[in-house]
Amino acid sequence: MLELNRQTQPSIHHRLTTSMAHNESEVLEAQRLRFKVFAEEMGANLPSASEGIDRDIFDKHCEHLLVRENDGNKVVGTYRILSPDQAQKIGGYYAQNEFDLTRLLHLSDSMVEVGRSCVHRDYRDGATITQLWGGLAQYMQQHRHEYLIGCASIGMADGGHVAASIYRKLHRLYAAPIEYSVFPRNPLPLHALNQYLDAPIPPLIKGYLRLGAYICGEPAWDAEFNTADLLILLPMSRMSNRYAKHFLGR
Repeated sequence: MLELNRQTQPSIHHRLTTSMAHNESEVLEAQRLRFKVFAEEMGANLPSASEGIDRDIFDKHCEHLLVRENDGNKVVGTYRILSPDQAQKIGGYYAQNEFDLTRLLHLSDSMVEVGRSCVHRDYRDGATITQLWGGLAQYMQQHRHEYLIGCASIGMADGGHVAASIYRKLHRLYAAPIEYSVFPRNPLPLHALNQYLDAPIPPLIKGYLRLGAYICGEPAWDAEFNTADLLILLPMSRMSNRYAKHFLGR
């Protein structure tokens, strides 16, 4: 799940650093931030809510990217990253709970999954998101992986009309080639929703599309998080020269 953080806030100059979690204590910091965003803000029904964290069986197989605010040394942004080797070890990708990924599995030797992305509400500006994307880009380059996938989530507080409208708008322009199509296991009932709202594209989805990502199919309804999820596929070869130079130095 890629938390879209609704709209970003005006940029404030924070001193930020990016690193991977090196121990269980640092992973726990990421899980507490995820709980704050997903459960307290979005109302997700999390099995681990009694512990004040968001945790599932994928966490121990993932690497956890952290953005810290230097002055307070607190984690203000995070992604979790599931490598191809670890996906094989656990038996698949998280997104396979929501989508039939059959048409993507031939890419799995070089396909990384990202998820559980979130940013603390006080740090939702371009600087924090840039730190996250820069960390991801460096990870992909360092390990020579070519494909990035993830579930991009849109809140359904309105029953799904905004999500349906965003999908209709994006599908026409950013649909993946048919050979990369995926199929939701619990489809959002598009036919029963208003698909013609003038809904703004959430910042993280907009950012992925600018990088060169595809929308791979209709949204799935994630009942646990009460979100509509789009499967995003970003081949690194599609990243524009501008962004490749910015994030990868090439």
